[in-house]
Amino acid sequence: RKNFPFKLFLRSKSKLTLVLCQITSKAYADSAAVELRDSDFELGELRLISYARPSKLFTANGGIFLSIAGQLGIDKISEILQRVMGLFVLPNSK
Repeated sequence: RKNFPFKLFLRSKSKLTLVLCQITSKAYADSAAVELRDSDFELGELRLISYARPSKLFTANGGIFLSIAGQLGIDKISEILQRVMGLFVLPNSK
């Protein structure tokens, strides 16, 4: 079991399969990265300025989570979702 900071999207409630993006404290040269500060959270915190990396998506079974560190506010969730959707737009369709 791992301590993942956040679940971002719940897609299948019956199977508890989650689609997640990497959250790291490292500022990589990732143009899709979204900075996360404590002020972006409705509940909880990460204690460090961190970065959600929508270009690093993965799936996980909901049963592996030991705890949830917090809940992002709707504005930050919307920003991350926009970046995820932007990854699937063809360059000529913008």
